[in-house]
Amino acid sequence: MDCRKIQFCDRRSQVDFQQLQALFNLAAFWAHDRRLEDLQMAVANSDPVITAWDTLEVPYKQRMIGFARANSDGIYRATIWDVVIHPDYQGAGLGRKLVQTVISHPKLSHVERVYLMTTHQQEFYKKIGFESNSSTTMVLHNQPIERIRDQVLGGKEWQMASDEW
Repeated sequence: MDCRKIQFCDRRSQVDFQQLQALFNLAAFWAHDRRLEDLQMAVANSDPVITAWDTLEVPYKQRMIGFARANSDGIYRATIWDVVIHPDYQGAGLGRKLVQTVISHPKLSHVERVYLMTTHQQEFYKKIGFESNSSTTMVLHNQPIERIRDQVLGGKEWQMASDEW
């Protein structure tokens, strides 16, 4: 595969959400059926957002072949999300380059720890330098706020003040 015409971009404004949705539906079982509005919100609230483009496609029309995004406080912690490469381009080192581009971005390059969640690609990420870390990962599945209030308050009534529940 000729990768000389693959370009990486760190401008959120360049994300083509139709192509991103199609890429997720094709190559990411964990992201099937994501709505365009939700993708737009996720991208708007992420920095950096890195896309990879094949410029050999039809003249003046580029094909999005890769995507990754991250969130960070800029110094202590960052998390990388939604790393995906089009199946036709996998195995050429583009996934590694995509992740390295995210990690070297100024928003992440000085962060103490970078986290990432993966279901089946642990070995791929280990080759880039990630380590398994089962001791710090927890998850809270989103619940209606009323249910959380009941859990916290034990079913008692609550009053909202300006700085507390």
